[in-house]
Amino acid sequence: MNTDWINTWRKCERRRDRANATHSLASLALAVALALPGMALAQPQEPGPRHVPAKVLAVPTDVSPEMQEIIARPLNPDWHDQWKTGEEARRYADKQAAGVVKTIPALLERMHVKMEASIMDGVKVHVVTPDDVPGQNRNRVLVHVHGGCYVLFPGESGTTEAIMMAGFGHFKVIAVDYRMPPEAYFPAALDDSMAVYKAVIKDTNSKNVGVFGTSAGGALTLEMVLKAKQDGLPIPGAISSGTPMSDATKTGDSFYTNEKVDNVLVSPNGFCHAATLIYAHGHDLHDPLLSPVYGDMHGFPPTILTTGTRDLLLSNTVRVHRKLRELHIDAALNVFEAQSHAQYGFDDRAPETKEAFGEIAEFFNAHLGK
Repeated sequence: MNTDWINTWRKCERRRDRANATHSLASLALAVALALPGMALAQPQEPGPRHVPAKVLAVPTDVSPEMQEIIARPLNPDWHDQWKTGEEARRYADKQAAGVVKTIPALLERMHVKMEASIMDGVKVHVVTPDDVPGQNRNRVLVHVHGGCYVLFPGESGTTEAIMMAGFGHFKVIAVDYRMPPEAYFPAALDDSMAVYKAVIKDTNSKNVGVFGTSAGGALTLEMVLKAKQDGLPIPGAISSGTPMSDATKTGDSFYTNEKVDNVLVSPNGFCHAATLIYAHGHDLHDPLLSPVYGDMHGFPPTILTTGTRDLLLSNTVRVHRKLRELHIDAALNVFEAQSHAQYGFDDRAPETKEAFGEIAEFFNAHLGK
C-alpha cells in the first residue's frame, strides 16, 4: 500500500475530528444559552429579606485618632434598657447628667465662651455667649434644642452642643432646657422650644434666627418649623438638624442594616425607642410633631443635616434630605465616615467635630440675615 496516501488520509481524519469537536462545543454552548432563560423561569428567585453573614468591622484608618477611639468603643452597655415610666427614665438621666456636668467647665474654657442660666417666657434656658462675636453675628441668635430621646440630658447637661456651636461658630446661642418626663410629656418639649423661639423673634428678625439640635433635638428642630407654619409664625432663617429622630415608627433601612453596628443607639428596639414611647405617652407616633418626616415641608428654610455611615438614624436623615430636595429646598447633607449616632459631637478636640460644626456655622453664615 502507498504510504504517502495513508499519511494523507490520516491527516484528513484528524482535521475532521477537530471540526466535529468544534461543532459539538458550539452546539452545546448554543443549547445552554437557549436553556438558561427557561431555567430562570422554572426556578424564579423570590424577592424578600436578605440574609447577611456575620462579619467583623475594622476601625477605619482614614479618620483621626480621636475619632478612631470613639468608633472602637464597645456597644453602649445600657442600650437594651427598657424604661417603662418617666420616673425610671429620669433616674437614669440624673445619674448620666451628673457625669456630663463635671465636664462643662473645661469645655467652656476650651471653647472660650460663657454660659448663664435664665428664664424666657417661663422656660428654663442657658444663654451661651462667645468671648468674641464677629460683627456679622451681633444681630444673629441661634436657638438650641438638645437631644436625648426626649428624656435625657436635663439642665446644664444638655448644653454641650450649644457650647460647641457658640465656640466654633462664634454665635450667641440660647439652649432650651425643655420639660421632660416625668414632669411633662408630649408635646411639652415642642411647646417649650416654641415659647423660647417666639420670645426670641419678638426682638430679633426671624431671618436672623437659626435653630439647631441633634437626635431628638434634630427632630424638634424640624417639628418647630412645622409648628411655626401651622401657627402662622415666621420661620427661622436656616436650621441644622443633626441625625434627627425624624421617624419614631422605626421605619428606615438603616434601623436594620446598622443594628449592632451603631455603638451608641445599637438597636431600633433599644433604650431610645423605649424613651420615645414614654415621651409620646400613648400619642400616635406617625404624628408629624413626633415623626416630622411625615409633615408638609413646603416652604422650609435652608437646612443642613449631619449623620454618619454607621448611624442607626442614617436613613432618617437621608429621607428628610430627599424630601426637602424633592421640594427644591436648599438642603445640605453631611455624612461622616464610620461614625455612629451623633458622634461628631462627642469630643470637641476631634478634627471631625471641628469640621462638622465649622460646616454648620458656614451654612448659617450663608443663609441667615445680618
